[in-house]
Amino acid sequence: VQLVESGGGLVQAGGSLRLSCVASGRTFSSYAMGWFRQAPGKEREFVAAISWSGGTTDYADSVKGRFTISRDNTKNTVYLQMNSLKPEDTAVYSCVAGASLATITGGSWGQGTQVTVSS
Repeated sequence: VQLVESGGGLVQAGGSLRLSCVASGRTFSSYAMGWFRQAPGKEREFVAAISWSGGTTDYADSVKGRFTISRDNTKNTVYLQMNSLKPEDTAVYSCVAGASLATITGGSWGQGTQVTVSS
């Protein structure tokens, strides 16, 4: 599966962005999907994930209550709604498609989209 992210940009602290990740292929609905981010000089970190059905979601503690992951299997798209953004959310955000939530990091990755939050 090939993944293409969009929706990144520059936003002031407290603002919102919605990232999208569109997948190619007809098996999107069978994949668990996730979002990760990597800030300059830091390790890649988990942000959020969603099961193939959308019935199970998981979030990093740092984004709980601010970010929401969702998916539309009819559009082969997973979303990340980001509210109350903070400067520490600045990073390249990448989506990933995996066989399950537990093995998601072993799946296919997109190229990423830059999110910059100014103070």
